[in-house]
Amino acid sequence: MSQTQPVELPLWARDREEVIAMDASVEWREGRPDYSHTNQFREQERQCNHAEGSLNAIAHNLVRTFEMEATHKINPQQWLSVVTEKFRMSTNGGKQYTAQDVIDVGTYNLFLGDTEHYRSTEETFDSSYNLFHTAFPEGFHWELIAVLSPPPNVVFKWRHWGQFKGNFKDFAPTGETIEIVGLSVASVTEDLKIESVEHFFDNSAFLNKLTASKCPFHS
Repeated sequence: MSQTQPVELPLWARDREEVIAMDASVEWREGRPDYSHTNQFREQERQCNHAEGSLNAIAHNLVRTFEMEATHKINPQQWLSVVTEKFRMSTNGGKQYTAQDVIDVGTYNLFLGDTEHYRSTEETFDSSYNLFHTAFPEGFHWELIAVLSPPPNVVFKWRHWGQFKGNFKDFAPTGETIEIVGLSVASVTEDLKIESVEHFFDNSAFLNKLTASKCPFHS
């Protein structure tokens, strides 16, 4: 390949809609995911617009594909974004989880753990998913801010945000934008599959913002 020819990216490092479209025989949790509703709000509120083909854009696409697969594909062998047998994920230096753990428990539970305002051991995948999607009916969006270190150990900064417009447990919505900023370290193969990823962020700050309002049923 000459230096003037563009390198064709693997499917999992492109836009996640391309991955979703390639769904022959995929075991979806509840059918093929449809992001059309939340995409319109994300496009209005995002802060970053990475140049196509840049390392930032590639990493952004890879993580969004991983998030989609972790949420919606119930067979880890069908995840394209990871090396399934090697994959491990941890948060803030805690326990390492496999792809099957993510499928069984859900990313919210693995990220947040047991705290004053949220106990992951008392939640299921479905209950946690419904809880946060009720609190953020327009979506709890994610975007990569910047890649700080290139492959094979990709360090990147990111933000999660959403409009708090629905109840969180007994706490009334405030309508404010709630944001988490964090850092992750992903070990990837030459073809950009994730072998491990470590996330670092302040989960207590996030939950404190969700529980700062009065309880609507006890005010």
